[in-house]
Amino acid sequence: MSAEEDFIFLYTFYFNNGEIKQFKIIIDGETLLEKSPLIGENPDWARMDWFKCPICPIESGETTYCPLALRVNKVIKFFSDFPSFEKAKISVETAERGSYKYTSVQTGISSMMGLFMASSGCPIIGQLKSLVRFHLPFASLAETEYKVLAMYILAQFFRAKENKKIDWKLVKLRKIYNDIEQVNRHVVSKLAEIEMRDSSRNAVIALNSYAQYITMELDDESWLERMREYVKDWIDL
Repeated sequence: MSAEEDFIFLYTFYFNNGEIKQFKIIIDGETLLEKSPLIGENPDWARMDWFKCPICPIESGETTYCPLALRVNKVIKFFSDFPSFEKAKISVETAERGSYKYTSVQTGISSMMGLFMASSGCPIIGQLKSLVRFHLPFASLAETEYKVLAMYILAQFFRAKENKKIDWKLVKLRKIYNDIEQVNRHVVSKLAEIEMRDSSRNAVIALNSYAQYITMELDDESWLERMREYVKDWIDL
């Protein structure tokens, strides 16, 4: 796939009552920003003067609406009638493959929300948008950890080739996840003030649990030892 081609993720939810819902996510192949049309009018709660995170670097007056809130709103509107723990068969189709799982609606929404938040234009969570190219629906925590660390270490290899400072101690990666954790907590607190089903709010809580876990693991030397096991056959090549 060339860098210019868009990435398309088609999520289909097959509910036990026979209802089917489809949600298409289109990611710009060059910018890695989500470009699917917004749904309906922008809600007042998504305005920057109410939804803005304390650590957001976007200047007041630069934009009327929080880009992250507008993407979250698409999910809220789409799943407004379904509780988060209802079960469904969920398929995710891309140009390369299809993934399928019978699980809770919340699990499917969490997978979608991860895509939306990273590609929303949020300057904090957007630091993870490089992961969008290799989005793995229903990824386990171990798979997510491995992908994040592998991509970050690869970035350090290229930084070395360009004579830039190398972060082998993962200091900046820790900061990225600490900041993301703050944003996720803020989003959850704001969504708690909006009358809505629990699906989207619980999906963000689940994502924040991942961020919290990865943050804790980065400070745990035994975690790096476990990562070492994954590549031990290459260490002595």
